[in-house]
Amino acid sequence: MSLDARPPAIFLMGPTASGKTALACELADRFPVGLVSVDSALVYRGLDIGAAKPDAATLARNPHALIDIRDPSQPYSAAEFRNDAVAAMREITAQGRVPLLVGGTGLYFRALQRGLSELPEADPAIRARLTEEAARIGWPAMHARLMRLDPAAAARIGANDAQRLQRALEVIELSGRPLSELQRGGRDEMFPWRVLKLALLPADRQPLHARIAQRFDVMLADGFLDEVRALRDRGDLHADLPAIRAVGYRQGWEYLDGQGDAAGFRDRAIFATRQLAKRQMTWLRAELDARVLDPEQAPPLVRAAEAVQLFLGTA
Repeated sequence: MSLDARPPAIFLMGPTASGKTALACELADRFPVGLVSVDSALVYRGLDIGAAKPDAATLARNPHALIDIRDPSQPYSAAEFRNDAVAAMREITAQGRVPLLVGGTGLYFRALQRGLSELPEADPAIRARLTEEAARIGWPAMHARLMRLDPAAAARIGANDAQRLQRALEVIELSGRPLSELQRGGRDEMFPWRVLKLALLPADRQPLHARIAQRFDVMLADGFLDEVRALRDRGDLHADLPAIRAVGYRQGWEYLDGQGDAAGFRDRAIFATRQLAKRQMTWLRAELDARVLDPEQAPPLVRAAEAVQLFLGTA
């Protein structure tokens, strides 16, 4: 059997509020790694408190690539992430270090390692019609339609995730094939790095749910609503942008629009964050080649460090 000569890389994955950033920084203090963020909210400047962005002191000690690289007025795609992440990984590898990619955006991890399938380009007329239909019958009804046409895609897309629902239905109309089928195509070339996957995956959700609520209350105390208000006051942002649809920001924007009271806003944001964590954990369970670390059983640093040491020792 020939040895795998590809350089090493590490994926540290997990649901929101599972302690990924802290663990990544601890590993960076012990091993020659360079950190790369895999988070669809952290790419945006100005999304700080609500996105749980590492603070300035943390980033000064443990810099992360792909944080604060895009203005929230400019959408950022999985294809762009793949190109940027590969460039960051190559730079880290060229420095004699190991890329450690940390985050919870499964689409980004999947696009990076498996590539992106060739999907049809957007059709403004179809998108406009789907938007009109959704305004009439609601996005949950559009989700029910997608469930009939593409159950696999519907299972991983939320009933109110307007952008992804619209795209999935659009692709079906343009190609005549389910989005999930097209996405399985991907690219055939081998990923340039051999990867150790570490997944922070709690067996019991209740402690994670409690941490999500506690963290959101801390965000509120730290001025999260002022952050959302500052984004609104810019005047060039709107609720349909991917940055503003990020969990917490969407609910904050709606609250500042006059939808509901403060208690209802808090409940909706925490519920949406729990739903995000649920989707992330569902995706992680399908990553069968990942080494699972339960953050609730014991501090995962020892087990993670042992796995990294063994992995790098075989280089």
